[in-house]
Amino acid sequence: MDSQFTRIKGGVGAPQGFVTSAISCGIKNPAVERLDLALIVSEKPCASAGTFTTNRVKAAPVRVSQSHLRKGNLRAIVANSGNANACTGVQGIRDANAMCDAVAKPLKLKRSEIGVCSTGVIGLPMPMVRVEPKFPELLEKLGPKNGPDVAAAIITSDTHAKEIAISFDLGEHRVRIGGCVKGAGMISPSMATMLCFITTDANIPTESLRKGVLECVESSFNRITIDGDMSTNDTVLVLANGASGMPSARRNSSACKQFRAALQFVMLELAKAVVRDGERVTKFVTVDVVGARTYLDAKKVAEAVCKSALVKASWNGGDPNWGRILHAVGYSRARIREELVDIHIAGKAACIGGLQATTPMEELRAAVAEPEFTITIDLNQGDADYTMYSSDLSPEYIDFNRSEYAYWKQARKDGLV
Repeated sequence: MDSQFTRIKGGVGAPQGFVTSAISCGIKNPAVERLDLALIVSEKPCASAGTFTTNRVKAAPVRVSQSHLRKGNLRAIVANSGNANACTGVQGIRDANAMCDAVAKPLKLKRSEIGVCSTGVIGLPMPMVRVEPKFPELLEKLGPKNGPDVAAAIITSDTHAKEIAISFDLGEHRVRIGGCVKGAGMISPSMATMLCFITTDANIPTESLRKGVLECVESSFNRITIDGDMSTNDTVLVLANGASGMPSARRNSSACKQFRAALQFVMLELAKAVVRDGERVTKFVTVDVVGARTYLDAKKVAEAVCKSALVKASWNGGDPNWGRILHAVGYSRARIREELVDIHIAGKAACIGGLQATTPMEELRAAVAEPEFTITIDLNQGDADYTMYSSDLSPEYIDFNRSEYAYWKQARKDGLV
């Protein structure tokens, strides 16, 4: 960890001036009591920024939140798990707006000051009959120490909640950044399939925050992949309320640059946590592409290798199959020369100049047997590089993803379909 950042507890509730809460609504299954509705509120006006899925099929909450950010800044985020409110038509928009209104009216805010996010099963209407009556309880439980509950309330196929909070000096003031993320399946760049909420008490103007968020997302959440799928609900929302007392950071100032480095650290830690908690994964693999002619060439190679089902299956089996890696390099559409490509696994040469290296196979197998390792692909054609974080693909992943439509049984009971 960077020595300038101190890890603290509290997740999204750690920065000053934010209150959070989470409750159980039984959104997915009324017989199961687990946290599935969360709320984050800033006690004072915020700068805000967000990025969203590039999927042409967008969930209702994505469309609503995008519209709200275009109008100005957010003060609160309401989010649920268990139902994506995606592919739900006009009624989905109404339900997303109703969730915003249920928060905005009691807090005396505008609807457009609320970001709304959902995650879960696609294609089912939101069971608002169970959600709407719970908002008074959600608001009543708002407090400064409920950040971990928010992280728990947004998970779906995740095996555990994922959050982080840090403090650091920004000028003469100590500031905090807190964040949480959900994501385990349907993970692919642009952006990775997940919800991420980040709060900070730093005083960063909206324009600078939005520019910084775009840059930090590009080098964190857009660098991960598990199964190559992109969802309908991907969202990153960041709120900065200035409650630390620091003066407003001027655009392109050293304070803005320091903040951006801290935000990058937080996002990258959360992005890596998503990959490590991928659906039934057993390996965390860093793929470094170096020596490319251009940044785009390096990116094409990294994405081709990280998304290859054959490559990922070999990682799962502990097979150091560099040939599969090289074949993915070849179809990446990057400008490469086969006879120049070198591939190293955990620092050990597997392929030199497009041919088998002299490293004993037992050493390479031992490297791939580890739960975490790095693949370095040197194209030997320039100075551009690109890094991605990926995982293996297991038989258990397939088995796990065969049963989602069992949830429609509950929807029929609810009269939603």
